[in-house]
Amino acid sequence: MIEVVLILIGLIWIFFASVQDIKTREVANWLNFSLIVYVLGIRFFYSLFELNNLMFFYQGLIGLLIFLILGNIFYHGRLFGGGDAKLMIALGVVLPLDVVFRSNLNIFIWFLVLFLFVGSIYGVIWSVALMVINFKKFRLEFFKLFLKNRKLILIVELCAILVLLLGFLDILFFVVGIMILVLPYFYLYARAVDNSCMISKMSVDKLREGDLLYKDIKVGKGVVRSNWEGITRSEIVKISKFKKFVFIRGGIPFVPVFLISYLGIIYFYFNGFLFNFLF
Repeated sequence: MIEVVLILIGLIWIFFASVQDIKTREVANWLNFSLIVYVLGIRFFYSLFELNNLMFFYQGLIGLLIFLILGNIFYHGRLFGGGDAKLMIALGVVLPLDVVFRSNLNIFIWFLVLFLFVGSIYGVIWSVALMVINFKKFRLEFFKLFLKNRKLILIVELCAILVLLLGFLDILFFVVGIMILVLPYFYLYARAVDNSCMISKMSVDKLREGDLLYKDIKVGKGVVRSNWEGITRSEIVKISKFKKFVFIRGGIPFVPVFLISYLGIIYFYFNGFLFNFLF
């Protein structure tokens, strides 16, 4: 079965991408691009010699286009980095397992649902682990942010109380009031974890292309800007002339979310869940 071949290839590539992400916090471009080229090649020759039509190959191209859009949305929405976006795009070639677009669309939708669900839980667990490991720094940062934003928090809390009082008229107001009440503390928690657990001091000679600067750095008469794309090789050269250390914003290895979601979609696919449920 060609489906099994594609699934195994995708599984092998995502596994090695996960290992690389955990070790280095990045996924090499060659890994993502080779998956696209390899799977498209298999699709083309299978369509040409076994099916005598190119529909199976075209489904891979359609998946590539759809996941190209999704990958860019997640990337520019700053939900994950460039390596994660490219892996998302590569999976668009693997996941169309049928010659019928509607069936493939069901797989895409369920994979995306699984991905968002697993990603949310994974992010919470990882952030809690970082908070526990760096609890002293987290506590200091949390209270510093609380004091800095206490006036705004007070205004939000007063608004929450007013909405809670409307809960006597409709239970929906009570639910919304609770959400508003806890929202500032979730925000402070996320900011405190980011500032106290994700920022590290790094020697300039260990900088790599794509590393995220914590803030702008003045280098001579110019400035190297902190941006989501990360620093370039030429910017590293400029920084090395004026700085010995810089502060880098770290990230969590997110590729394991792809692996877990991919295993989930494989399980549902082979147990007929997707198609029995939707058809």
